[in-house]
Amino acid sequence: MMLESVMGIAYALWVLPTEPSREPPPITEPPIHPLQDVWLRPRRVFRELASQPIGRMDYLLGAVQGMVGWLELSRVTNAGATGSVAEIFVKALIIGSIAGVASLFLFAEIYTRLGHSLGGTSVRSQVFHVIAYGGVPTAVSFGIWVMTALLAGEAAFVQVQRPDVEDFVALLLHAQFIANLLLMLWSVVLQVMGFSETQGLATRKAFGLWVLGKLIGLLAALILVVVLEILLPSP
Repeated sequence: MMLESVMGIAYALWVLPTEPSREPPPITEPPIHPLQDVWLRPRRVFRELASQPIGRMDYLLGAVQGMVGWLELSRVTNAGATGSVAEIFVKALIIGSIAGVASLFLFAEIYTRLGHSLGGTSVRSQVFHVIAYGGVPTAVSFGIWVMTALLAGEAAFVQVQRPDVEDFVALLLHAQFIANLLLMLWSVVLQVMGFSETQGLATRKAFGLWVLGKLIGLLAALILVVVLEILLPSP
């Protein structure tokens, strides 16, 4: 019996591996950087953000997007013909940023309710992240606005340019328009993919959700303008 035990121990020591395992370690994905990765990996970014509460970066992105919206409105209304570049940017900083954050809350509520009616499963904080981080390309266009205003001056906020405008300024404004348009379209793509990921909807259905939400938001803005016109008539 003693001999059998000794032989069993010797056999176990012989068959046991003497070198550490060479199996590769499990592959772990690198940490996510939302502001960078949202451009090309939006679904993973929104999955990572799904469990996080609304933070300061969401508000900051919303404020910058609101400032971009104010600058675009300033061009459409030819604000450069009556005001300086400094005045336009100060109004964008004050009014545009507040409007941008307010629009985040408005559209987060709209898209959350619409998503649930279409079978979506996301909560308001997740939709908030999609609108804020999906608008990163739009926020980046603020830098383009700054550079254009520095080079072109008040002409950057005039819809129809004078016939004697410099060729460089005209070319610059055309380039800015194309760049801003591409960034805006990419923001739409990111937000649609974000709604598809967080709401659990097909991409086509998520795009319909995005369009319907924008139409409802536009209708709400028009109603607000009409009410203000009635309550505060212009002299």
